[in-house]
Parts: sequence; structure tokens; C-alpha cells
Amino acid sequence: MLQAIGLTSARHRGLSPAVDDLTFEAGSGCVTALLGAPGSGKTAALRLMLELEPGRGITYFRGRALHCVEQPAREVGVLLGDVQGHPVRTVRGQLRMLCAAAGVPASRADELLDMVGLAGLGDRRIGSLSLGMDRRLALASALLGDPYTLILDEPTKGLAPREAAWLHGMLRSHAAGGGAVLYTTSDPKEAARSAGHVVSIDGGRLVADQGVADFSHTRLRPRVAVRSPHAARLAAVVSREARAARRSVEVVTEASGSRLSVYGSSCAEIGDTAFRHGLPVHQLADEIGEIGDTGSVAERAVFGAATAATRGDGREADATGADGSGAVPRPAANAAGPDLPPPIRRRPARGPLRPVRYELRRLFGVRTTTLIMAVALVASAGISVLLARNGSTPLPNVLAAWPPLLPLPPAALGAGLLGALSFGDEFRYPALAAGRGTVPRRLGLLLAKLAVSAGVALLLALLVVLASAASLRLVYGGDLIRMPPNVISLAVSWSGLTVGCAWAGLLAAGLFRVTAAGVAAVLAVPVLMVPLVQRMPKASTARSVTGLPGRLRDLALLQWPHETDRWVLAAMRVVAHPVGTALTLSLSVLICAYLFTSLRGRVRW
Repeated sequence: MLQAIGLTSARHRGLSPAVDDLTFEAGSGCVTALLGAPGSGKTAALRLMLELEPGRGITYFRGRALHCVEQPAREVGVLLGDVQGHPVRTVRGQLRMLCAAAGVPASRADELLDMVGLAGLGDRRIGSLSLGMDRRLALASALLGDPYTLILDEPTKGLAPREAAWLHGMLRSHAAGGGAVLYTTSDPKEAARSAGHVVSIDGGRLVADQGVADFSHTRLRPRVAVRSPHAARLAAVVSREARAARRSVEVVTEASGSRLSVYGSSCAEIGDTAFRHGLPVHQLADEIGEIGDTGSVAERAVFGAATAATRGDGREADATGADGSGAVPRPAANAAGPDLPPPIRRRPARGPLRPVRYELRRLFGVRTTTLIMAVALVASAGISVLLARNGSTPLPNVLAAWPPLLPLPPAALGAGLLGALSFGDEFRYPALAAGRGTVPRRLGLLLAKLAVSAGVALLLALLVVLASAASLRLVYGGDLIRMPPNVISLAVSWSGLTVGCAWAGLLAAGLFRVTAAGVAAVLAVPVLMVPLVQRMPKASTARSVTGLPGRLRDLALLQWPHETDRWVLAAMRVVAHPVGTALTLSLSVLICAYLFTSLRGRVRW
């Protein structure tokens, strides 16, 4: 069972809240429709329930708040809008990536593709899907964790009748299995056809909470729309004759004062009554009462009173207001004192349960990764051949394809771009949770991205050296390539440069939530940080740190092999280089800023 209690949106600049003290339930084994006209607060209510917007109130999913659920994907499935996936990612690739996020086997993706009717479209790109296929994929994403509760916002909007009927059939099937389903709609007829329970709201407040039978009887019954300059006299005459004939006729005066809605009568009877009493009639037509009709404010008030719907505070609505006009008095929202509902804090989506698998599927699920690596390899091979032509460039620079004119070699730029896309695509196509628009800053996801980006950077660095060596051997022969004596130091330097650029791009993109910031951070290292480090004042007498590895061995509890000293010294030489120092400072600043923003946002690690 889903229970929403006291949902109230935060006020902005003195405006009235989009949702005001809304309380209702969506029972198990039933499809519940949240009905309201556009702008009535339906979507805002769902976002409050999912803790996507700040406000007040609380929502219990089988007795637990959402932030207390260990695995939300196994408790709540969400469909808010279209699929927010990368356009070139395949349908199967998108679901398998979300399987890693939800902690379910990858085979679940194929099961759901068959369930939603997309079994033959697993290799299609998301950007090529029609609206109906996109909605089926979104439903499959919501069902990945086999959740108990489904929450959907306007799931049939824009769909053809056949697709809408299929989707409602899926929702009824989920409810028949014991689950709870809540979806929003602005069409009363759709709610009457597909739901077992209807919650009607207007202006963010509860209007009626009733079963579909009562809803159809009170909300979709035929009425006669009458417009007359003497509407008040005509309403009194029609009501008096109905009481005399002992017929159940309800007359509602609309807000304009010149329009009536008469339930339980016909055009002929009202026309005869107006003729007998000499009252002019300007409009007389049969209609079906629906939310959103012109002048329906008074009608909705009478509707809420006549149905005596149970409100969120547990009281029955009176049939008439205190002034006898038929308007339902609304209870005061958010009473002062201890009755205030608890605050709702906007919480970011939780990280994937299998972060490394998720990051690998995210990285290699699109062609961008292989394209960037291929461009870096081709550019490096070409630059290496050109650098080796004059014979004045050192061999390490030739193999790394790093001419003095470029701030960074192609491999480092490619690794930095891949690192920036690692977080940049998360914000552009948020796949971890629908509609959140933010990326979880959990430690597991950050470590997974750092590890995967480092592995890809090292792979790219190795491939670039091999490609450059192969190009030089092919063009100039094998005499040009000789093993340098300081190969360990060079390997550490080359690996540190590529990995550092990848991490700089990743952290900057995660901090500023855009890919361009990551690329800018990578370019800032040679353009801004290196000149700054080179201008730092140097001491007249430098002290040597040659014996540092031995002194560290004496302080450590565990004794490492003497061969490790060479690696420690090589790493220290890399850090002492201006580029290494600049990269180390940049990474330190980005890591501190990332952790500061995470702790400031009170994110649960």
C-alpha cells in the first residue's frame, strides 16, 4: 500500500504551493488514478512522493519512507516522461546498464523486452524509437527490479488508443499480482475505464477520493447545460417542480451566474419549464460533466460535497458550505505546532548496486568511446612519423606523439575527454533515476568511475605507444627504436599523465555537471597550472630526497623489497616535474571541491 500524508510543496516567492496538504492512499491490488486538470499539481505531488522536490509531508511505501528503503528499484518503479537515455545507445544496452544499477541479472533485460513487446527491437537505437516504443521501454525500465509499486506520470499522453489500451492492460496485470499502481491523468473517462480507484485534486488539494463506481456515477453522469439571463429564477423553478414531482434533480449554478448545470433532467423538460414561466434561454445542450469544463469551480465544489468524500484529515465533507452556497469548506492546512508534517528533503538518486559493471556498460554502450580512442591512435601515429623525420625530437616524445607546440599529446587529451564524458553524460542523460536530473555522489560510483577511467587511460596510453612504434618501424625501419635506460621512469610518467588527465576531466565534469568543464580542466593544466608552477620561487640550495625510500622502509611495519625503491623514486621524479606538479595540484583541488560539495549537500555515503 502507498500512503501519502500531508504533501505540501515549498512556497516560492510568495506564490501558493502547487500541492497543499494532500493526503490519499493507493491500495494493493488496485490501479489508482490521480485525476486533475493540467496545472492541478499532479506531477508536483508525484515528485514530492519520490523525494525529488523539497516540501513537507511523508509518503509510506508499505510502511517505509523511500529514503529508508535499501533498494528503491525493488520497491518503486517510476515512469516520469520519456526515456532519458543516450540516443545512440541500444534498447538492450540501456536495460542492461540499468540492470547493473538495480543489482539484477542482465538476463532480466531480455525478459522485459519480451514482456513489453520489444523482443525484436533490442538492437534498435533509442533515438529511432517511436513514442509508443519509447513508452514501452520506459515501462520496462520501471519494471526491472520487479517493484511492488508503480508510479507513472501521464503514461498514455500522446499515445494512440491501441497503445494506451495495451499500457493500461499491463498496469492492471501488475495490480492483479498484488502490486500497487498510481498514475496521473487529466481525462476523467480514461480514469473511469482503467482505474479501480480515483483520487481527484484541484489546485493541489483533495477534491474527492472514491471508488470508480461512485466516480462514474457522480462525475460522468449526463447533464444539461443551460445559459439564461435569469439563471437564478430558472434554477429555483426547476428545483421546485422537481420536488413537487418527487424527481431527483440537481441544479448547479456556475461561477459566471448565467450558466446552469442540471443533473437528472433533459433538454425537453427544462425547455418546457422555461417556456411555461416566460424565461428566456440562450443555450440548452446535453453534456457530460468532466473536470476542466468552463466554469467548473462551483461544479467541483458541489461534486466534492455531494459525494461526501473522505478527506485527508479523516472527516466527511458536508453537503453544503457555511454560507449555503454548496461550496465545501476546506480544512486549514498545516496547523501550527507538532501537527506539522515532516520536511521533505530533495535527495539525489542512490548509486548503482554494481557500480563497476554499470560504468563499463555506460562507457562502452555508445560509439563515442571507440571513436575517441581511434582518433587518438591515428593522430598519435601520424604525429610520431612527422616528429621522427627531422631527428631532433627525443624518442620518448616521438613515441608519445607530443610535439612542443601541443599543450598535451593526443592520448592525454583523449583520456581527459573520456573522463569528462564519464560524468557529463550522466547529467545530460540521467539514467540512474527518472526525472532526477542529478547524479548521485556516492563513494562507490565515484570509485568505479575513477577505476574504469584509469583503466581506459592506461589502455589508451599503451595502444598509442604501440601504434607509434609500429608506424616508425614501418616508415623508417627498426633501427630508430631503442630501449631507453630510464624506461621505468618514462613509463610511470606517461601513465601518470594520461590517468591524471582522465581524472581531472572526470572530477571537473562531476563538480560542474557539464562535459565542457571537464575538458577545460584538462586544458588548464598545461595552459595555466604549468606556467604557474614554473614561476614559483626556487630555493638557492636544494636538498636531496634520494634516501627517502629507505627512511620510509624504516618507519613502515612491513618491509617491502628493495626493488620498490626504484618505483618510489620514479614516482617522485614524475611529481617533481612541472607538469606532474601542476597535475597533482589540480587533482588535489578538484578532489577537495568534490568532497566539499558532497558533504555540503548532506549526501548519505
